[in-house]
Amino acid sequence: MRAAVLKSLDEPFAIADVPAPEMRTGEVIVDVVAAPVLSYANEVFNGARRYPIELPIIPGCGAIGRVRTSGPDATHLKVGDWVFCDPTVRSRDDALMPDIVLQGWSARGDGGLRLQRYYHDGPFGEQVRVPTENAVRIGDIEPERASRWCALTVMLVPYGGLLAASFQAGETLLVSGATGNFGSACVAVALAMGAGCVVAPGRNERVLADLERRFGERVRTVRISGNEEEDRERMRQAAPGAIDCVLDLLPPSAPTTAVRAALMAVRPYGRVVLMGGVGMLGGEGLDLPYPWLMRNDITVRGKWMCSPDAVPRMAALIRSGLLSLDHIDVQTFSLDQANEAVRHAAANAGPFKMTVIQPRSAPTG
Repeated sequence: MRAAVLKSLDEPFAIADVPAPEMRTGEVIVDVVAAPVLSYANEVFNGARRYPIELPIIPGCGAIGRVRTSGPDATHLKVGDWVFCDPTVRSRDDALMPDIVLQGWSARGDGGLRLQRYYHDGPFGEQVRVPTENAVRIGDIEPERASRWCALTVMLVPYGGLLAASFQAGETLLVSGATGNFGSACVAVALAMGAGCVVAPGRNERVLADLERRFGERVRTVRISGNEEEDRERMRQAAPGAIDCVLDLLPPSAPTTAVRAALMAVRPYGRVVLMGGVGMLGGEGLDLPYPWLMRNDITVRGKWMCSPDAVPRMAALIRSGLLSLDHIDVQTFSLDQANEAVRHAAANAGPFKMTVIQPRSAPTG
């Protein structure tokens, strides 16, 4: 099969013929129809993000494809089924503390690196091998819509945080980092789940205005200044009532003061979920006052990616019409154009924009 192979952090992809993956028990081979290129992929592939990947590698993070073959442990999958290839791979030998990798993307810890050496290659190729449980059926779709379904890769991240927070219909959510790629997706997902109001702070006035235009009065935007106390008060005033939950999706470049301004806007007995990248590249830690946490009975938790059941639940949101993929502006590239696709993703980052590689011939989305 043909694939985009990353051999060195100093070189572009080599588009090459490589051996097709071989299936073993507990695995599925998927013909990749569409694979998203995340906006920061260039930072992963040039080493700027310092992800622990071992080269050479066929990279990528999630994909939409069709089942080519499955093993004897698969009782529902059929050849030709449309599936989302969930990149979040968990080790199977410790139910309480599984090691986790993002297949074709990153790993953490020694156990994660061992797992990555086996589930090594991602979907920037014509086929990908995934664990059986990671080939999640999404139902029949039109082939030309496959690239739009790649939005699952982005939307599932905040959806995982909202499920972890036990977010309920009618509640008010504050999205810290709402003008970013994951943050804007969080706004859309929360509204699809029935949020009474989403408070969306940010500096980018163009994106804030676009959120208001897309989603109407249930989104309350806040133009922040960088003054922690003033911004916190503006966020509280923007909400129609108390802020029940805060989800942070700010990138590594954001200051901790911006995170704290949003988190401490939550009401007493409220919930806070941390999913962003602040601190990943060094810098100050997040200093939250002990008395505030204790006396206000605040729940703070971290969440990385999403639970396995999130994929079919999100697919149901999409199929019901509650969550529309038509918000996504998609630009597709062939496998031979993989290097161009990475450059395009970096240059065209932003809310509701997606760059997609189509390793196999399919109509554009």
